[in-house]
Amino acid sequence: MLQRWRNWPIVSGALVAVNVIVYVICTFTGSLLYERGSLNIWGVMVEREYGRIIWSMFLHSSVSHIFNNMFILFFLGAMIERETGHVRYGILYFLSGIGGNLLSLFGKLRTNDFSGSIGASGAVFGLDGVLLAMVLFSPRPMKNVTPARVILMIAYSLYSGFTGYNVDNAAHIGGLLTGFLGGTLMCLIERRTKRTRG
Repeated sequence: MLQRWRNWPIVSGALVAVNVIVYVICTFTGSLLYERGSLNIWGVMVEREYGRIIWSMFLHSSVSHIFNNMFILFFLGAMIERETGHVRYGILYFLSGIGGNLLSLFGKLRTNDFSGSIGASGAVFGLDGVLLAMVLFSPRPMKNVTPARVILMIAYSLYSGFTGYNVDNAAHIGGLLTGFLGGTLMCLIERRTKRTRG
């Protein structure tokens, strides 16, 4: 029974459920949650509302916005969660989202951009980075997943972002890099542990 729980995408499913619930609440509360949770320079740097770095990950602007993010989050996340375990997966997800939002803030500061940004895409791109690290460095091979396929998927996702409208590409890149670094560290620790036990 315990092994079955380990294989279930509990964290991925919970994240999707919370995002959907928050979006439904937003449809009834108008701009209230967006104003209090969006990622912007004034709120974080001046008002010191550091929670926006987290809260903005659960806000989405439209049905298509949340659908795209949640679709990738659930299916890609379920695959990664099964390999990493629930706790490490959750840590990597949130670290990726935070890393993406911090790079987004840095970009906003450099360009004096006072607009707000929302969405889980930074964390979702982080999952791409984790997956790339796993296929490159994990001591356990992943079936039907190759570095070339993952790199192609990442390249297409980045291209879609840079050619899209009103997209926070800094958050995407920050999340991707954070996820890759976190995933690489996880794999290196696994390799060292395996050698020690072996």
